[in-house]
Amino acid sequence: MNPHQFELPLVAILRGLSPSDAPAVGAALFEAGFRLLEVPLNRPGALESIRVLAGMAPDDAIVGGGTMLTVADVDAVAAAGGRLFVSPNCRPAVIAHAAARGMLCAPGVATPTEAFDALDAGAHALKLFPAESIGVAGVKALRTVLPAGTPLWPVGGVTPEQLPAWKDAGATGAGIGSQLYAPGVALDALAQRAAAYAAAWRA
Repeated sequence: MNPHQFELPLVAILRGLSPSDAPAVGAALFEAGFRLLEVPLNRPGALESIRVLAGMAPDDAIVGGGTMLTVADVDAVAAAGGRLFVSPNCRPAVIAHAAARGMLCAPGVATPTEAFDALDAGAHALKLFPAESIGVAGVKALRTVLPAGTPLWPVGGVTPEQLPAWKDAGATGAGIGSQLYAPGVALDALAQRAAAYAAAWRA
């Protein structure tokens, strides 16, 4: 899979999304232009929410799981229709398994060693986590040693106002968590936040 195919390369991280809320939340995000939706597995109902979102996703969208730590997690998400693999860490065997299953793989890395291990295992994009501690300067430094064109997605505390600085440093996308979605958020507020992120990225 090619992470560069997405006109809006922002991953909506939907931690705590319930299956009952998934249709409305998914519709709001797809309407705003989001095409990468991640439901972390460390909350109840995640697999069913992935199944719901995958069933309603536009043809150009990819839904999958976050906090995917094991081969079993990969298989469970794939069985639910998920095609996106996101993890907070770098476990080459798990990355390779997800890649072999045809998933878009964005494992978490924080150091050059992890970054190269992830790429060697088949990662398509690198989730820079936690972005707050890596910082814009860290992205610039990583960019100088990684293969040209490596997709870099900072995750953790990324706001619309910060997106231009991340892009200038070499980020090619980002993951957006609680600044975008938290359980109980009003749909109009979610739509406004999603539109703000989309506008900031495209500016």
